[in-house]
Amino acid sequence: MIWKFTSDKNWATLEERFSWVADMHHVPQHKLYHAEGSVATHTRMVLEALTTLPYYQSASEQEQEILWTAALLHDVEKRSTSVDEGNGIITSHNHARWGEYTARTILYRDVPAPFYIREQIASLVRYHGLPIWLMDKPNPAKKIHEVSQLVNTAQLCTLAKADALGRICNDLNELLESIELFELFCKEQDCWGKPRLFSTPHARFHYFNTENSYADYIPFEDFKCKVTLLSGLPGMGKDHYIQSLGKDIPVVSLDDIRRKHKISPTDKSANGWVVQTAREEAKKHLRKGEDFIWNATNITRQMRSQLIDLFVSYGAWVQIVYIEKPYNVWRSQNRNREYPLPETVLDKMLSKLEVPQITEADEVKLS
Repeated sequence: MIWKFTSDKNWATLEERFSWVADMHHVPQHKLYHAEGSVATHTRMVLEALTTLPYYQSASEQEQEILWTAALLHDVEKRSTSVDEGNGIITSHNHARWGEYTARTILYRDVPAPFYIREQIASLVRYHGLPIWLMDKPNPAKKIHEVSQLVNTAQLCTLAKADALGRICNDLNELLESIELFELFCKEQDCWGKPRLFSTPHARFHYFNTENSYADYIPFEDFKCKVTLLSGLPGMGKDHYIQSLGKDIPVVSLDDIRRKHKISPTDKSANGWVVQTAREEAKKHLRKGEDFIWNATNITRQMRSQLIDLFVSYGAWVQIVYIEKPYNVWRSQNRNREYPLPETVLDKMLSKLEVPQITEADEVKLS
């Protein structure tokens, strides 16, 4: 079955149905780069340009829908990031990053999409400007190797072309030349339309998490233990997942520490102490070379990376297990928990969710 964002792609219908589409009319852009006007005008032009591109026309119906939805959403968070600097200069720094979060929320809560489709679209939104700016990165090869793990680079290139063609500017030829160079570079790096491959999962992890590393390097593997890092919003069922394993394995749980010491989950002042106490428990297992599970939300990459650095420093193989349920099931599970969280807290956490990526650990699983 083909997933569709909507069968009615008429712009007026989209505006009426989605407030964030209507918002685009009120977001101006830098006239030097977007003489066409508002984000709404630009987005409509991008959608029209997309359908004319050979890659789009030859793609499957599902792939077309993924690209169309990414094009619709690619500038959705210019509404929250645009700043009038004066003299007609309008900037929208980090709109792609915040757009990823918004796309993920919309495709999880409002227009549910299968997980793998949702994450493809979210990644396309996040990196839609990369084909133009890739060669300005400090290490363009490593960057495109990383992004190829998350998104189809041929799709990304197609979206970037539509983004360039869907505007009125004086540097269109330069933009298209940069995108063409992006395609050639991806082919040279063996990640055009596919992820850059690695000899082993640990080789991939080592490459993306070690400075001055080489893509073809195969590190020696001598792991002392295995650490399973759970990731998921509150109420998704992390405790149930642990019980379903049917194994007698130690668990380091932030919630258990809070309950033991009668600390409220909303008491931010105690978070540092709770985490430090949990880290000390984890170190005891790591020193003994014992497998264990770290049970906490870990919904941002920064949260996870700090823990993974600790585990790896003791020679652990690290597995992330991301746990997710459909939106309505999640909310129902939270209401039925012994310690439910307020709906407003859950909404705020959802808006900041960063789904674990394959580059973050030796293994990343969806449960």
